[in-house]
Amino acid sequence: MIGREYERKELMKAYDSQQSEFVAVYGRRRIGKTFLVRETFEGMFSFQHTGVARGKQRRQLAEFRRSLKNAGCHEIGSFADWFDAFDCLGNFIAGLPSGRKVIFLDELPWMDTGRADFVSALEHFWNGWASARKDILLVVCGSATSWMIDKVIKDKGGLHNRVTRNVFLEPFSLAECRAYADAQGWPMTDREIVETYMAIGGVPFYWTLLEGGNSVAQNFDLLFFGEHAKMKNEFSQLYASLFKRPETYLKVVRALSGDKAGLLRSEIIERAKVANNGKLRVVLKELETCGFIRRYTGFGNRKRDSVYQLVDAFTLFYFQFMRGESNVDPRFWTTHVSAPAISAWRGLAFERVCLAHVGQIKAALGISGVSTQVYAWSHRPAYDGDRGAQIDLLIDRADGVVDVCEIKFASGLYDIGPREEVELETKMDVFRRVTKTTKSVHLTLITLNGLTSNPHGRCVQSMVTMKDLFRSVTTS
Repeated sequence: MIGREYERKELMKAYDSQQSEFVAVYGRRRIGKTFLVRETFEGMFSFQHTGVARGKQRRQLAEFRRSLKNAGCHEIGSFADWFDAFDCLGNFIAGLPSGRKVIFLDELPWMDTGRADFVSALEHFWNGWASARKDILLVVCGSATSWMIDKVIKDKGGLHNRVTRNVFLEPFSLAECRAYADAQGWPMTDREIVETYMAIGGVPFYWTLLEGGNSVAQNFDLLFFGEHAKMKNEFSQLYASLFKRPETYLKVVRALSGDKAGLLRSEIIERAKVANNGKLRVVLKELETCGFIRRYTGFGNRKRDSVYQLVDAFTLFYFQFMRGESNVDPRFWTTHVSAPAISAWRGLAFERVCLAHVGQIKAALGISGVSTQVYAWSHRPAYDGDRGAQIDLLIDRADGVVDVCEIKFASGLYDIGPREEVELETKMDVFRRVTKTTKSVHLTLITLNGLTSNPHGRCVQSMVTMKDLFRSVTTS
């Protein structure tokens, strides 16, 4: 298994505990939750079951009964409800030999169908039976991240504070994607890994779809374009699997896909044509929880001025190149690899890669131990002669420094000419003037291969390169 060292340790701590443990594993679709649990506890399950996608209560209960029979519980009738089902599970587990009992319930949100009282039955099973023992390890898993948080991890009802450990699976970092490519024997350069990451992010399952002998362009054609492309239908399946009624979610991400810096809530309402009500608040929260968007405030702004920005790599790629195309050239990427639209996409997508690797950027700057806040910032001209400015990444440091990060995608060394030097210095001046910051403001350049040596690069105080983004950084 590549990576996931911390997560596996947490699972094994739960297994080695002297008490019953209730562990919630969550994260977006295709992130590797089921793989992690099965690899960690291979051959150790007393019972395991997976919910049925879009299955009604009757089907869910029938499949739960089937899983019990497969585990060795044969003399059982049909279940009237989930309370019956969990009673049967408890009786079966109680009859097993002494030792740790690992119970794995996968895709938990799918089991919660309408008025099935599934969560109440699960709560009764844990509080009324499992938690009173010392030999139960209950592991629950689900891709509907917001459901897992609201109904299990932060439940205000019977499951309140009952989860003993929660394990959130984040996408792979560039370093982990490099480790995966190496383990497969793929001769991928750092540049190829970065560019692949720009389209599919660090979602492990997407990386398993690559062909190791292909170029990046060939793999993109294989994944995205043509009638039988491997990820041709992934977008609709992705959102439908996470959200029961995905229409509003899709309207919001569609609106956000059209603005690089993100939108205020009021702008989302206008562009997405959605109602300004509690439903929108839930949609934004769930998209953020699932990692599709990020919410940030500009440097010095109030929380109610939050901006929502689309950051999911695949969603961005879909809206840029795949939406509305029914008969795409199966060699679209290899044919248009040098087209202006693809060059523009590279610049935007590389910014998103950098936002996903702020820890690595901080390590490269030597400030891993410094308390920081991360922002984006923009200023629109307020009067004739005023200058606007857009900064995609600000690192506000507790040691009295603000790093203004300029992110540039360039194949070779990045060259700052006289005109760009003036533009960069003007941007810094606008930031100082508008924010009235008393901190020292440093310009940091983030690019693939560094900066050419010429006098115009003297405005850059710090440099972060592609090599730095591949650092292994401990986040837990």
